[in-house]
Order: sequence, then C-alpha cells, then structure tokens
Amino acid sequence: MTSGEPLLSSSDPLSAPPPNPLSRISSLGCLCPNASFSSSIFEDTPNDLFDVNEGENLFSAVDKALREGNLEYCSPLKSSFCSAESQILQQFPLKCPPQDRKRMVSWGGSMELQQNSLAFGISGGSSHDPENKSQRIRHKSMQIDDNLSHEENPRLIYVNDPRTTNDKYEFTGNEIRTSKYTLINFLPKNLFIQFHRVAYLYFLAIAALNQLPPLAVFGRTVSLFPLLFVLCVTAIKDGYEDWRRHRSDQNENNREALVLQSGKFQFKKWKKIWAGEVVKICADDTIPCDMVLLGTSDPSGIAYIQTMNLDGESNLKTRYARQETTSMVFEGGTVSGLIRCEQPNRNIYEFTANMEMKGKRFPLSQSNIILRGCQLKNTEWVVGVVVYAGQETKAMLNSAMSPSKRSRLESYMNRETLWLSVFLFTMCLVVALGMGLWLQCHKDRLDSLPYYRKTYFGGRSAGKSYKFYGIPMETFFSFLSSIIVFQIMIPISLYITMELVRLGQSYFMIGDKHMYDSSTDSRFQCRSLNINEDLGQIRYVFSDKTGTLTENKMEFRKASVHGKNYGSSVLMSDTSQDTNITVSRTAAPVGKNRWKLKSEVPVDSELMAFLRKELAGDERIAAHEFFLTLTTCNTVIPILTRSLSSSCMDSEFYEDAEAVDYQGESPDEQALVAAASAYGYTLFERTSGHVVIDVNGEKLRFPNDSVKVLVKGADTSILSILKRDAAEDGHIRHATQSHLNEYSSEGLRTLVIASRDLTDAELEEWQCMYEDASTSLTDRSIKLCQTAALIECNLQLIGATGIEDKLQEGVPEAIESLRQAGIKVWVLTGDKQETAISIGLSCKLLTSNMQQIIINGTSEEECRNLLSDAKAKYGVRTSSCRNWNLKWKRNAESHYLEIPNDTKLSNVPMGFSEKEEGTMSTELALIIDGNSLVYILEKDLESELFDLATSCKVVLCCRVAPLQKAGIVDLIKSRTDDMTLAIGDGANDVSMIQMADVGVGICGQEGRQAVMASDFAMGQFRFLKRLLLVHGHWNYQRVGYLVLYNFYRNAVFVLMLFWYILSTAFSTTSALTDWSSVFYSVIYTSVPTIVVGILDKDLSHKTLLEYPKLYGAGHRQESYNMYLFWITMIDTLWQSLVLFYIPVFTYRESTIDIWSMGSLWTISVVILVNMHLAMDIQRWLLLTHAAVWGSIIITYACVVVLDSIPRFPNYGTIYHLAKSPTYWLSILLIICLALLPRFIFKVLHQTFWPSDIQIAREAEILRKRPNHVQSKPDQSSS
Repeated sequence: MTSGEPLLSSSDPLSAPPPNPLSRISSLGCLCPNASFSSSIFEDTPNDLFDVNEGENLFSAVDKALREGNLEYCSPLKSSFCSAESQILQQFPLKCPPQDRKRMVSWGGSMELQQNSLAFGISGGSSHDPENKSQRIRHKSMQIDDNLSHEENPRLIYVNDPRTTNDKYEFTGNEIRTSKYTLINFLPKNLFIQFHRVAYLYFLAIAALNQLPPLAVFGRTVSLFPLLFVLCVTAIKDGYEDWRRHRSDQNENNREALVLQSGKFQFKKWKKIWAGEVVKICADDTIPCDMVLLGTSDPSGIAYIQTMNLDGESNLKTRYARQETTSMVFEGGTVSGLIRCEQPNRNIYEFTANMEMKGKRFPLSQSNIILRGCQLKNTEWVVGVVVYAGQETKAMLNSAMSPSKRSRLESYMNRETLWLSVFLFTMCLVVALGMGLWLQCHKDRLDSLPYYRKTYFGGRSAGKSYKFYGIPMETFFSFLSSIIVFQIMIPISLYITMELVRLGQSYFMIGDKHMYDSSTDSRFQCRSLNINEDLGQIRYVFSDKTGTLTENKMEFRKASVHGKNYGSSVLMSDTSQDTNITVSRTAAPVGKNRWKLKSEVPVDSELMAFLRKELAGDERIAAHEFFLTLTTCNTVIPILTRSLSSSCMDSEFYEDAEAVDYQGESPDEQALVAAASAYGYTLFERTSGHVVIDVNGEKLRFPNDSVKVLVKGADTSILSILKRDAAEDGHIRHATQSHLNEYSSEGLRTLVIASRDLTDAELEEWQCMYEDASTSLTDRSIKLCQTAALIECNLQLIGATGIEDKLQEGVPEAIESLRQAGIKVWVLTGDKQETAISIGLSCKLLTSNMQQIIINGTSEEECRNLLSDAKAKYGVRTSSCRNWNLKWKRNAESHYLEIPNDTKLSNVPMGFSEKEEGTMSTELALIIDGNSLVYILEKDLESELFDLATSCKVVLCCRVAPLQKAGIVDLIKSRTDDMTLAIGDGANDVSMIQMADVGVGICGQEGRQAVMASDFAMGQFRFLKRLLLVHGHWNYQRVGYLVLYNFYRNAVFVLMLFWYILSTAFSTTSALTDWSSVFYSVIYTSVPTIVVGILDKDLSHKTLLEYPKLYGAGHRQESYNMYLFWITMIDTLWQSLVLFYIPVFTYRESTIDIWSMGSLWTISVVILVNMHLAMDIQRWLLLTHAAVWGSIIITYACVVVLDSIPRFPNYGTIYHLAKSPTYWLSILLIICLALLPRFIFKVLHQTFWPSDIQIAREAEILRKRPNHVQSKPDQSSS
C-alpha cells in the first residue's frame, strides 16, 4: 500500500471547498493481488516541515518543474509556497509486468501533509495554481539551490570495496571534529575572534601608546593589566569549552563498530571507517555514519530506528533494506555492487540513489538509508554500506549554529558610547590646546618651572637635555597622553559585567519553578545569553497554533461516513474498565483475542452498532473501507505487549489479551489508528511487504485479491478530484462538505477519505511509468509526481474525520495578560480558516464584539481591492499619516500614570488608542489566508497589508507556509522599531523563530527542531506570560540601569582626573597611583554592579502578574533612554566637581602632599559611587549589603596595602590621613553635597510625576503594612 495525497484537483471554482487544516494525513493505498515484493516503503518527513534554511536544497527540482509548467494538474487554492514545503515521498519500485500479468508492487506507509502542500500518492511533490505562482515572493525567502545529484556527477560507492571507492574520489574519513581550536592555532585564532570587538582594539591601542617613552603616563605593565585580564578570562572560558568539545570528539571517534574485514565482521574504531565499507549495527547501538541498508534481522528487511539525536523526535521510524540485497545477506553470500548517489547535502529528509547489482538496477530512497546519530531499536541487527562518512554525513552538515542575535539595548549602548568618545576627544583636545598655550606663554622659563623643563636641574645630569621635543610635539604628545589617562571613559569592564549579569539572570530563569513543565519534565532553557533584556520590550508576539497554543495530542471526535454524521452519541468512558468493555466487545464475539489500547478512546454507540452488521450494502461497505483506510494508510508502527486483563467480566475471552501501542511520526496518524482499533479495526502487524489487521476478531492480510486505491487527505485536495457522475455521489458530497464545515467551526482538524478501484490496464500503465520515474537520478520527484497523476483521479468519496487538538492549559489567560500588557498577539497557522477562528475564540484571542476583516483573495487585483476596501471602510490611515499619531500616543502613555482604587493600573487614554486602531471604536481583527499572502507579500501590497494589520487588535493568518511566517515577521521588523517574538514547536516554525528578534521554542510533540533554533525554550505557552511580564521586565530594568551606572561610574572618575589636570598646567600627571586607577573598575566597584544587576527587583512577581500594564515601562524605554543618559551625565559633572574641589578647598592651606590628596580622592570616589548605587537599589538582600559595603571595605584594605609598600611614592599616606578628623569630614561632605541634587530630583519626580512602576511599588509597600493604611483615615478624622 502506498501513501500520499492526490496531486490532481479540479480548477472548477464552484467545487473548491474551504482551505484545509494544518498537518493533515494523506494516504494512498493499492490493494493488489498476487503481489511479490521487490522493494520497500519509504520513510516520510516528520510531522512538521523542516526549516527551509536547513533543507533548502530539497525542492528545487519541484520548483523548477512548476516554473516550467511541467505539472499539468494543480489546485487553484494552493499558494506558490507549496513548492517550498511539499514533502518528497518515498518511492515504490515496481517492475513492468511481464506477459503473464504478474504484478510486482510495494507496500508502504503514509505521509504527513503539512500546511497547504499537496502530497503525491506515489512519489510526493508540490502544488501550484493555474497562474504558475511558485516562483513568487522569493524576495521574502532564501533561494532554494538545486543540490540533487545529476547523472553526470554522481557519487560512486563500490559496495565492500573501500579502496576502489576512496582511491578514486578521495572521500573524507569518518573522523569528526566539532572543536574550534588546536594547540597550535588557539592563541592567534582566539585573539583574532576576541578583537572583533572594537572596544578591545581601542584598549589595545591605548596600551601600545603607553609603551612609548614620551607617553608613559602609567607603568608599562600596569597599563596592560585591564586588557590582559579581559582577554585571559575570555580565553580561559573559550579554551575550557573547546577542551570539552575535543574530549567529546575523541570519545565519539574512538567508539567501535563491526566492519566486514577479510570475510568476517571485526571491531573497528569509528574514525577509521571509510565510504564503501560494510558495517553491522546491533540493537540499541548508534549509527556511526550514513549507510544504505543491505539487510536486517527481519527477513522482510524492516528496521526500526530512533532519530532523537538527529531531530529530537522520540517516535520510532521504519527503514527498509531492498529485497534484492536482503536475500543475499540471509544466504550468507558476498554483497557487491555499485551505488550511484547524490553528492553530500544537508537534507535529512531525502536521499536519491540507484544501485546496480548482478546486472539489475533499482532505486534507493530515504527509506533505505539510516543516518549517523540514529539508534537501532526493536531490531537485532542491520547490515549496511557506508555512503557518507565523517564531516560529509547529513548530521554533521546540519550542525551549523543558528544566526546570532544582538540585544536592542546593546545597540543603543553603542550610540551612547559614541557620545562618550566625543566627550573623551573633547577633553583630550582641551588638555592638548591648553598645554600648548601654557608652554607658549612660559617658553622663556621652561628651565626653572616644576612641570616642564628643557634640562636637568642638578646631579650628574645637570645641564643635560631633558625629555623636551618642542612645543608642537609636546602638544601632540599631551593629546595622546590624555587619551591614556582618560581611557576608562569607554568602559571596557562593562562588556564583562554584562556577560556575567546575563549569565546570572539566565541561572534564575532556568531555576524558576513556575516555568517547569512536569508533564514533559522540561525546564526553561536559555540558549542565547545576549538578549535577556529584549524580553522586556516585546511589542509583537507571533505564535504558531498547533502544538503551541494547543497540546498537539489528537483525539478522534467525529466521523462522516457515506454522508452520515457520527459522534453525537459518543460513549464517554469514566473508567478504563468501561473503555475496555467498549473496545473489547468488537472482538469478543469471535472470542480469542482482545486488544487493549494504551489510552482511552471514546466511541460512538450508533457507529459501533452499525459496524456489527453484515458487510453488505453501500453504506456498510463504505464504513468498512473508511476504517480500513484509517488503519492501513499511515506509517504507524504497532507495538504489542501480551498481558492479562484486570477485568473480572467475561474473563474467558481475555486470558490471551494483548495490549497494543502505536508509534508514529504524526499525532494525527496515531489518533486515527487508535480510533480505528477502538471501533474494531486493529492494526497489529506491519512489514515492508504486508499489513495485518484484526477486524472484529477476523484477521485480514493485505495485499489480497483486489486492486483498490485508498486515499485520505485534506479536503481542498480530495474533494476537487472526486468522480462527479452519480446523483447519489453528489448528495454524499454535499452532506460531507456540510459536516466538514461543522467540524471546522468546532475547531476540529478535518480529513477526507476516498477510494477508487483500479483496472489491470491502469495498474500496468502505472507500473511501467513508475519504474522509469523511480530509477531516475534527475528530477525523480517531478517524474514520480506525473506518474501519480494517473491514478489520483475519479475518486469515490467515503467520508471525513474530525480530530480535536485541545488548548493547552492557561493559554486564554496568558493571551489576555499579554494583550493587557500592550503586546499584540498574531497567530500564524497552517489550519483552515474556520478551525483557526474557532481556536481563536476559545483562547480569547478573538472576541465576539470584534469586527472581523477577512482577506481571501485569489488574484493580486482582488487582494488589492480587498485591502483598499477594508482600509476605506474602517478609516485606516497610511503608515506615513499614522506615524505622528503613534508617536503622540506613546508619549502620552509615558505621562498617563494612575492606579485607581479598584487596583487597575493606568491605561492608554481611549482617544489615543483609537487614533492608532482606526477611527472606529470597534476593535478590528484581520483574518487572512496564505493564498492571499502570496500576492500581498509583493513590494506594492506590503505597505497596504502593514497599514491594515497594525491597525487591528488581532491578526490571524491561516494556511500559511513556513516562509510566509517568516515574511510576516519581517514585515513588522523592517517597517517598525518594535521588538518581535516568535514562538513555535515544530520545524515549520524555525524560519519564523530565526527571523524574529527573540525566538522561543516549545518542547512539544513535534521534535526539537524549533527548540534547537530558538533563543529560549519552554514546555508550555502559558510560561510566556511569566517570561515576559516578570523576567523580561526585571532583566530590562536591571540591564538598563547597569549600563547607565557603568557610564556614570567611569565618567565621574575621569572627570575628577580632568579637573586635576586643568589645575596642574595641563600636564598629564596623576595624583592617583597606577594600581588605584587600574583597580577602580576591576576590583573596587565591579562586584556591587554585578550583584545588583542579577538580584535587584523593582517589583515582586505577584505585582507584575497582577498588573500586566506595568510591562509598558519597557515599551516606553523608562529604564534606558537618551533623556536618562543626559540627566546622568549632568549629575556626573556635578559630582565630579564636588569630588575634586571640596578636598582642594579643605586642604588649600595645608602642607599635604599630592599622594595624600590622591588617596583621599580614591576613597571618596569609591564611597560616592557605591552610595549612588545604594540610593537606587530597590531590593536589599544580605548579598547586596555584603557587595556594597564590602566593596568599600575592600577598597580601604587595598589602599592600606598599597600605602604600606616602601617602593611606592604614596608610602604611608593613609596612616597620616586617617588620624585627621578633617579627612573623615571631607569624605562625609563630599557624599552629602554630591548626592543632594540627585536626592532632591528623585523626591520631586516621584512626588509630582511618578511612573507606573513607582506607584505600584508604593502600593506594594503599603500592602505589606496594612496598619499603616488603616491609620490614615483615623488621623484625618481627628
């Protein structure tokens, strides 16, 4: 039995049904008599489409055929994206029948239909519309290259002859290397990578300048310390990580496998395996390289593998050895032959090859290859020949990292860093010009002045020339020396501080017990450490539906059989015993075996009773074929476990009970097969040659003596290629269509079942064409597609199914909270429109009072008219007209601050909200299908869509392809400055996740492709609420303050030095020791910054979740903006003046030396910046106290140690200063006077212009002190 979905569809628009839902199962089966099996079925693609980024070479042949119009039949409702997402099906090699009409067919599973793609009954393929739209919107997606092998350049593998194979083509060995460095290139390569940061180059230049004698402001060793410290810390981290990779590579390469050598299998290390060698793999072993199966322990050549290490999917998958090679392996003969295969590529879902053996040539497909990293399960052993080894295996070719993303706040930080560079250049220029003017004014007395002199004063060098290079050169050297003195104006320590803070934030996010999913035992994952703060500024959330908003755990709910609806009289079993009774009664009459399902399946009593009738009449035959199709047309693997029943009823029937569990790639398929078993059609055996079904106790084995095509697939595909002759067929069709609409409105996922009897002539014609197509190395998929068209037509409608995919827990509440937080939630799904709308209503994305704008266009002109009419009807302005209003609205948001008595926080005034959402007060919801997006995602219609979509509260995109999802995200990213987040659970969401500013993967039922491509991963959609509203808010507030504080901390120190230089005739001398200058950023003030950046909280998580509107602080950039930067710089200027001049005026009449003044300034500035930090700390913990006050104590300790070294010029200064009360009073005066303006500003601002955060914090504090709140009325009354 083969599988697929009809390729053909009528172009009659009247017969076109509504778009079909996402992820439908499509299957085609042939029931053929006298079958001899010469080949195997193939393995289909997983439930979700792979990311086009990683599988971009797969569909180029299909695209080419579509562009050239080689596919004659097509669906008018399918978009051009179909060619980029269709699944290439397995091949079914058939021999052209001889004169005795002996039929040679192959049996197989089914494929999973994804999105709006069409599948092929025989080969798989693509769909396109009559206008040949497949080449459109390529500007929105990456081009798909054609890496399929060509007959003129195939890879030749000589089976069991590695010497001939490798000597001619020099293939790589099986040794892998994932490490970045070696002992030889570690130092230069690591330094090269690190110096990609421009700041590092800046500090390298500073250190180099300080090595020149005229510019040696600091000690030459001391000047190198900060840069060397940063480089060494990063190098040690990178080296440790790479050492772990080396160790992992070594363990992997030294594993052993059985390789055929000198006629027998012997152990050989993986790294010494070469292409062409024959390898034997035993049960539960890992596959060492990509191998074509030659034989298995199963005589039929079937093997089961688990691909969790490759794509994260835990379900078992089937692979098959060709019968030609399987027989030779079992007979013990020497297998030899030649394999012509495609060149190595990244596509793990396709393999195109031929094998020549004993003069025969037969095709090989994806079903015949097992890939490196997979594990052999439920199979004793397999034997295969290596075709790709080492770095050329598909697993290694797919090991590329996802594109790196950069924090939005970090890009803003670079803008402010540029301003600091301007300040630095200005200060250096002032010092250099002042010094030049001073020298010019005092050039006649340069021999006697203390700061500059031409000759030595006395001693042995008296009269000799001093280091004086003339006024112009001295001015230039002064400029360079000033850069060295003021170098920390650009904070090098900020980079390390941000990395450590983000690491600490990630640790607490991972450990958050509220984001742990017990059902899947999955914790929150931080896969990217450089965009934590972006979580606090998200404006748009783009979400997948299936598996993201829903559980992706399918339950069979309703069925339409022969035009009659079943499912209204479902027996909902309260206990497993009741379910067992319901299921077992189908088998009990025949008595000897009972199948026990792993999970409960509710059944319809009316349908169950109907199935007990004799197999006579059209309706009863249709019901039989209906469940026969559900049972056989799939890739589900039955797992049988013999057990005794715990039921006490009718025990004589249950002594021989067997439990059956189903493993499959698609939850849809598993649900359908389990439902068929509940109704008495139990699949309990599947091989490469046959399937065996228990039908109410009677075993049916297929193939049998009939030739029939059984199909199940999406309604848009199946209904358009049905036979239209009989009036009765028309009645059944209309009834079924009505049932489909009913199922969709209830949010069910629908499939249509159809069949067709084949004549011998039709089968023979198909067999001949199929043999030619399946052995072709070029355009195989296109030729197979054309072959499929022969039998995928004139189908007889049997019925339809409705499967329920329940919403995840907490989804409606999460969406509502996100919307209250000012975040727009857009859902991008492949489901049909009715299903998506139903789910949207149930999850509170759509509300009953929303005005729905539906865009379902079939041409570019129609889409243009629909968009224009909608904009005109609802008064939507163009983006250029709306920019000012939007800016006005956001400015108003930042000043509209209120917490009413009913505990609701401030919201945007309705007037401003309406200006953004349109002139009507009614909320708008845009619903658009993927076919319309094909036309709209052109340059001239993008702006129209953008204007309409951003004016709506909700956007729901149905029937969209993976690349269309990425195109929608890019539409917002490229036209706004708003932050975007994409969340999904499957491979078809990868492109969307990578396109968004922040990508979140769901650890769901559809593998780990989305997780592996994401920045963050979680188990349930509801955790997104806590991730954004709590951790996102905290991270943004912390990092924003961290950056501003680091700018302030370094700037106040540099300005203090600047005032000193201006007072010393513009000389670049320093009153601080070299070590004090270095330790200031590294030791004295770094630890409190890190601790506060990780642990500080302005509000509790309960308050943030209770009032989602508080998240708007991130939208308004309250924690980091240009206004705060300039306020901070003005405050820094004042504090530096106080810091410098108070000691100067205090000690102006004293005989204190310059090193004593330097010691006072060092202590004062450290205490000042820590007190500045203490004023802004919102949450005091024991660790926070230890960091802030401990930093001051450590500073004093370091100063005491440095002043105790006799060699240093500041020897003993702290001991003399500490004895004087003036010293302590000076420090106290500096702190009070410097922080006074900041204190007054904070008091006034919080009193008269408080922010939402400040109001909520006050309310939070008052809630903790209820007595204080109650005492206020009493005081006022008295």
